[in-house]
Amino acid sequence: MDMGIAGKKALVCASSKGLGLACARALAAEGVDLVMNARGAEALEAAAAAIRDEFGVSVTAVAADITADEGRERVLKAAGPVDILVTNAGGPPPGLWSDWEREDFIKALDGNMLTPIALIKALVPGMIDRGWGRVVNITSQAVKAPLGVLGLSNTARTGLTGYVAGTSRQVAGSGVNINNLLPGIHYTDRSKSLDADVSKEKGISMAEAEALRCKTIPAGRYGYPEEFGAMCAFLCSQHAGFIVGQNILLDGGSVNATL
Repeated sequence: MDMGIAGKKALVCASSKGLGLACARALAAEGVDLVMNARGAEALEAAAAAIRDEFGVSVTAVAADITADEGRERVLKAAGPVDILVTNAGGPPPGLWSDWEREDFIKALDGNMLTPIALIKALVPGMIDRGWGRVVNITSQAVKAPLGVLGLSNTARTGLTGYVAGTSRQVAGSGVNINNLLPGIHYTDRSKSLDADVSKEKGISMAEAEALRCKTIPAGRYGYPEEFGAMCAFLCSQHAGFIVGQNILLDGGSVNATL
């Protein structure tokens, strides 16, 4: 299927690896020029170079902390007007409800709610002026089924979800669509870290830790980043113009809910 977005320009945050990189690659495969951002310059430059070589699109790499005002300003200046925005940032650490203080919540909100909102506010007006745009926020399955140990993430990402629910419906009439992608566990560095924790806690191998987690997933496996990237590219495509303010799970059926 031709997504109809060749020649568009996208800003993809936290895109040097993992799900962000998968989204960048899927968009590049459709002929979309990229502005890629991540904290680590070395991994980012390597990812950008690989995409240029493989897909022949223009790629601008900006190493910066997108959650900091100064870093975000540099990224936005380098990006200029874009047609597609993919927001993404690592989640806050797990913990116990009684251990979190105000500063912990502020940091979580800055990274997983206020930063995407700031990017939306900066870039969506230009999309409205041009009559077309796409925003995809990478959030978490925890928005649908919160996990106690991820209370900071639950709080911040749910706040972003509420913001998108209202904002997306205000801008849809201008040809701008905003939606959220909610990943479950995929084969990324995050899954390796989680499996390592289980391996250490239970005294089992990494393979055994993965097998335990897979038993909780109806699909019986972890997700592949390429699957996630393909869904992102579809939501950014010309075919997704009637999808507004939705929260789309990619979790292998882990969240057991009717809606």
